Amino acid sequence: MLEADPAPLAARAATILGIARAITPAHQRLARAESWLRFAIPAILGLFLISLFAITATQLLGQRRDAVADAGREIDLLARLAATSLSAVPPEAELRLDGAVPASALVAGREVHLIGPDDLIAASLPRPLPSGRRLASHLDDAQPLLILGERAGVMSVTLDGVPALATLRALPSGRGQVVVVQPLDTVTAAWQSRARTEAVVIGTATLVIICVGLAYTLQADRARTVDRVCEQVRQRLDTALCRGRCGLWDWDIARGRIYWSDSMYQLLGYVREHEFLSFGDVNALVHPDDTDLYGLASQLAAQDATVDHEFRIRSAGGEWIWLKARAEIVRDPDDGGRHLVGIVIDISEQRRLAESTATADMRLRDAVEAVSEAFVLWDAQNRLVLCNSKFRRLHALTPEEALPGRRYDTIMGRAAVPTVRREIPNTDLAETGARTFEAELADGRWLQISERRTKDGGYVSVGTDITTLKRHQERLVESERQLIATIADLKRSRRTLELQTQQLADLAERYLDQKAQAESANRSKSEFLANMSHELRTPLNAILGFAEVMQDEVFGQLGSEKYREYCSDIRSSGQYLLSVIDDILDMSRIEARRLTLVKQPVPVAVALERALKLIAEPARAKGLTLSVEMNADAVVLADERALHQILVNLLQNAVKFTPEAGRVAVRTRRSLDAVHIFVEDSGIGIPKAVLPKLGAPFEQVESNLSRSFKGSGLGLAISRSLTELHGGRLRIRSEVGVGTIVLVRLPQPQQVRADTPPRGEGGSAALPWPRAAVLETADA
Repeated sequence: MLEADPAPLAARAATILGIARAITPAHQRLARAESWLRFAIPAILGLFLISLFAITATQLLGQRRDAVADAGREIDLLARLAATSLSAVPPEAELRLDGAVPASALVAGREVHLIGPDDLIAASLPRPLPSGRRLASHLDDAQPLLILGERAGVMSVTLDGVPALATLRALPSGRGQVVVVQPLDTVTAAWQSRARTEAVVIGTATLVIICVGLAYTLQADRARTVDRVCEQVRQRLDTALCRGRCGLWDWDIARGRIYWSDSMYQLLGYVREHEFLSFGDVNALVHPDDTDLYGLASQLAAQDATVDHEFRIRSAGGEWIWLKARAEIVRDPDDGGRHLVGIVIDISEQRRLAESTATADMRLRDAVEAVSEAFVLWDAQNRLVLCNSKFRRLHALTPEEALPGRRYDTIMGRAAVPTVRREIPNTDLAETGARTFEAELADGRWLQISERRTKDGGYVSVGTDITTLKRHQERLVESERQLIATIADLKRSRRTLELQTQQLADLAERYLDQKAQAESANRSKSEFLANMSHELRTPLNAILGFAEVMQDEVFGQLGSEKYREYCSDIRSSGQYLLSVIDDILDMSRIEARRLTLVKQPVPVAVALERALKLIAEPARAKGLTLSVEMNADAVVLADERALHQILVNLLQNAVKFTPEAGRVAVRTRRSLDAVHIFVEDSGIGIPKAVLPKLGAPFEQVESNLSRSFKGSGLGLAISRSLTELHGGRLRIRSEVGVGTIVLVRLPQPQQVRADTPPRGEGGSAALPWPRAAVLETADA
């Protein structure tokens, strides 16, 4: 049935998308002959008009010739009659035309002249001419007539500039001649009247025939245009349905036949054999567990209803394809029959996507559950979306109380809410609705809770246990307090130093002990930060990995575009958090003295080229002018990775704190035993009071309440520490509103120092500045 070759277009011309055309055998024959009739009928009509014009013209010319010939015979008879009448007049009597020419013979325009022996006009009818006038002066072409006489017969002459017919008859005994003249327009007046009448008739018939032919041509063109438009509409509709993986159904319930569009055949992989499918053939393809067309037909026969149903149907490859049918009953205006008309949509991909989404959601829940922090996500209506068991334990909630979909006030009304002790201001994230605060639990534990608004209006909250960090801070504070108290005691003891030497020695010993404890606590803090950074990286890498998998839709589409946006937000936030953790981890390693440097000769030009590639795009985005002046022979004795980190941190700071259309410059100079690397920018500058503190961990120019640039504040501290580990030095010169210059001084290898003389500015470690301003300088 469905595997036969597709029928040609002519075989399906009887329907348009399943709607039958009223075509009889005569219509079919006319349709086959239409291609040549469109040219034959106008040609036949044109030939008919040409023949009609030719016949009419021939007939009119013949009638004119007959009219002229009749007029010639009449004037010839009239001339004979007048000559005969005048011949009977006695020679002694006067010749008169009044009695010789009947009055009835003098029709409009006809003239009779009596010519005397002296060739002068003796008399004229119907109007007399002046006496003594010659015929040649009255008729323009009368000379041949006078010369030939009766032998000339009827001749064409000109009477007062008008063509005319004239004939001449001589009187016996030389008494004179009779001339009859009649203008040609009076001869053809009747013929002209008939010609005009026939011209009107022929013109009217021609107009009617042209209109009929034009109407036929227009109607034929319109019919062809309509057929072409119908075919284009069908093709475009099929194309749109194929592109949308949809199919058109037209189920004639009374006749039990079903029409499928071409897109339906393409969707299922079948080929068309007949225009309509039988009810049983379609029912055999439908999955028995999804629907029964017989029961559906009975339901539709009993009442008019709409259909909105999902079912499976077998394709040509034997696979089951999920379809969603939407249709309604339409009555045929011709026979009153009922048709179920609608479309079916391929929802197999949506089904697979729903399954993939459910799987991804389960994996996301498992990932959130595996996070070591308390995690909760609320939507824009303050309804719970997701939380892990650590959040429930933190707030003493049961799984039944923390069900997704419940409102925030309902859940938190039953929860044990910790006491907020201090909110940590963060101006970088203030505009996005993010905040961070510390809370103390009833059991004495401390949490650092970070909340951030999502793009859909909700917010996510992560709680980290910082109890150990708090206790270390308390110990440090206590140690600092004891140290201050000890110093105060020492100051008070100066006045009695001579009397209390032993007591002073004891106090000094206590001071050394307290200092050792403080250093030990500081090392413990660094080790704790290193361990904590490592512990944070492990779940954060899992979050980033799962977010990347979901964003790239490795296991299928997520469905809503919002999910991809959320995954992108999770990924970007996680990467930023990971970079901060990396900085903390690097700083902790440096302070814990667990960083080992592998020093080797490194070309400064190569290291700068690698670092500049990382900041080239941000600089281009801000429209910064980046100038580089490198010494190709400059080589330093350094760890390649550490040198790269120093340069990247300094260049990133220069780009970050330089406004748009600013300038960043990099220069290298060699001295006797070191290489100087200058990083110069035209940024916001650094106040004089802040310069001594720069380079300490977590120190930034902006305060927490007025920060406009995000960052951990460890970049400069890491660069300073790494520079000092290499035996080098980092110096800063800056002025507010003018810019900043950072100098990194690194040692050269021994071989380079001995063999290669320095070039450039010699051994000067001064910081050149092209402006005339006096800038403040500080060693970092």
